[in-house]
Amino acid sequence: MVKIALKLKANLENIESLNPSGPDFRWCLKFVCNNCGEISNKWNYASLSEEIPAQRGNAVNHFVNKCKLCSRENSLTILPETVSGIKAETCGEFKTVVVFDCRGLEPREFSAREGWVAKAADDGKTFDDVDLSEGEWADYCDKTNQPVGVYEIEHCFERVK
Repeated sequence: MVKIALKLKANLENIESLNPSGPDFRWCLKFVCNNCGEISNKWNYASLSEEIPAQRGNAVNHFVNKCKLCSRENSLTILPETVSGIKAETCGEFKTVVVFDCRGLEPREFSAREGWVAKAADDGKTFDDVDLSEGEWADYCDKTNQPVGVYEIEHCFERVK
């Protein structure tokens, strides 16, 4: 098993924090099979709210698939205690937002998509279900009378212990 952290950084305009919405949040990923090197050509998702019992033991997986090329069954588990967001004070640097426990596969690409929660700065409004599918998001906070937005989203994956 390999633990892989998904790290994000973004430019936050008048946003205090950006977080995944909760257990129903869908982490949209593309994977590579560690056995044969096949890279998935479609987006897959993993969510804490969808649990699949492991074949052995009493563990739980959040994503299971069979490689189309080598037929090996691979799985991924989201480590719930690692789920977090990014804050305004650290938005210019990569910050771990989740760690995946991977068996037989590794994530290669990430798509932010919908389901984010953005909290405006200066005790502003909370925006639920922020959609980052276009690579950015902008709105206006009536509470603070300021524009708000999330721009220049970047991600990377890193093996962790």
